[in-house]
Amino acid sequence: MRIVKVRILPLQPISTKSNRFSFPFPLRTGTEVNANQFHQFSPPGVILPSAKTQMSQFHRLVWLRLLIPLSLATFLPFAAYAKVRVAVCQILVIDGDREGNFRRIEYALQSARQQHADIATFPESSILGWENPDAHKTATPIPGADSDRIATLAKQYSLMIAIGLDEKDGDKLYDSAILVDKRGKILWKHRKLNVLPELMEPPYTEGNVESINVVDTEFGRIGVVICADTFSDDFANRIARLKPDLMLVPYGWAETVDKWPAHERDLQALVVSRAKLWKCPVVGTDLVGEMTHGPWAGRTYGGGSVVVDGSGNVLAVLRDRDTDVRVIDLPLNRGKHQS
Repeated sequence: MRIVKVRILPLQPISTKSNRFSFPFPLRTGTEVNANQFHQFSPPGVILPSAKTQMSQFHRLVWLRLLIPLSLATFLPFAAYAKVRVAVCQILVIDGDREGNFRRIEYALQSARQQHADIATFPESSILGWENPDAHKTATPIPGADSDRIATLAKQYSLMIAIGLDEKDGDKLYDSAILVDKRGKILWKHRKLNVLPELMEPPYTEGNVESINVVDTEFGRIGVVICADTFSDDFANRIARLKPDLMLVPYGWAETVDKWPAHERDLQALVVSRAKLWKCPVVGTDLVGEMTHGPWAGRTYGGGSVVVDGSGNVLAVLRDRDTDVRVIDLPLNRGKHQS
């Protein structure tokens, strides 16, 4: 299929100057399209008058206003985004502070929206904190109260959100992550597999390997796994076979104070190696804060979230031991996996 490259302009009234027009309805900021290009995308049985057609400018404008939305309905689902703007939301997470953590999530979303992001990514266990045994009593199901609040925020800020949050299912606690579209629909839920059971009693329940998958979105095939899942070569190879266009990984990257910032470089090396294997951009989103329970109590989450392209080039590293919201334009190169 031949991909037509479009550039979208801000919303304006239609103009016929130089036989070009702007859209009379909202689209992604930046698109301009030549009217004659729509012939090949017009729905069956519909003919768009060409510039050579002997008709008045008025009638031509009427045709354009009627048929452009219909033509776009046929055209846009098949058009590949050349890039996506991802807001990496490296927030402070305080164990057990649900309301405070939601407040910090929303602050980050406000910043992401102001910078015209498409997707906002957050760390592991962003609502109640990682390896927090109190979550056995306070975590909610998915869907449930916490995921519903994330869905509401996605709609409010018109952003796709990838976020880690603890999930209660009966008597089991899962270290989960969800991908929510900008309409508030949960597109995918992943339950962490490599749960490090020695860190909490009772530990997180392991997820099923089938939750390692990708989901088709407006930005291509997106996958979500969590932190230590990326340690496993078996899991990583499964992801590679799925041929994702983008991987979003919430991290809880913790170490003793004296190991920072060196531990940040370990995260970079891990994400680079996985991006090369998966041949797609990878966004690893860490948090800042401190572990307060279990054998790792006192360890620091030092930030240093990292964004890497599909060739293993580091595009961005966020602040060391500080909050940060960084928006990165990521090239997607959709379809490059196909032979």
